[in-house]
Amino acid sequence: MVRIRVLVVDDHRIFAESLAAALAAEPDVDVSAAGSGPAALRCLDRAAAEGRRYDVLLVDADLGSTASALQGVRPAVPVHDGQADGLVDGISLVSGVRSGQPAVRTVVLAEKDDPRRAALALQAGASGWVAKDCSLSRLLTVIRGVLRDETHLPPALLTGVLRELTAARKHRTESERLVESLTPREREVLRCMVAGLGRKAVAERLFLSPHTVRTHMQNVLGKLGVHSTLAAVALARRAGVGPVDLAGDVVERGGQLA
Repeated sequence: MVRIRVLVVDDHRIFAESLAAALAAEPDVDVSAAGSGPAALRCLDRAAAEGRRYDVLLVDADLGSTASALQGVRPAVPVHDGQADGLVDGISLVSGVRSGQPAVRTVVLAEKDDPRRAALALQAGASGWVAKDCSLSRLLTVIRGVLRDETHLPPALLTGVLRELTAARKHRTESERLVESLTPREREVLRCMVAGLGRKAVAERLFLSPHTVRTHMQNVLGKLGVHSTLAAVALARRAGVGPVDLAGDVVERGGQLA
């Protein structure tokens, strides 16, 4: 029998324990639970190192928004806490898992339907969005479905999610068009801005004077139609522009980028 390895990630301890115990009763499911995003990441890393990767993550949509769970109750399935390492929200966890372990499927568990957040979850790499109060049989159907590369959403959310995804694509396309209007040097300056570099650091990296960098930055803001570096960075990220590689070589002097 092929067994499915599931990790429940929820900082509501009672819910996490109850759901993990219910899933553990299934003959083809092995389940663990984590009480925070950092704890989940440690579980994933440890399992990968031991050659026992998880197949599916069930992630609380509101992860990180609650206080630490009740203490002193012996869990049916151990819940690993990791609050001391900081909080990781549900959508960020989905994105991180998608980047680090793309073979792992993630399903977001939500207390209420929210088309915008569901769309964000799908964009981050989630394979499904399921109500926390759904039946166990429904949840198992979703778990097995996402392992067949299916995407699962409640029917009532489909129209709203499609609308959100369409709007996001429209904004991305417009952002891409604006970024394409930049010169190669301006795009390099924008990538430095995305990396969080200030004017002096950009000047040193690109072998330019601070005055020249200031002019480039002003041109970038003008062409993108924004009034601040933060807005420019947000637009750049929507367009898929990543930060300059701070660990790599500096840009050559002169050439087409000058």
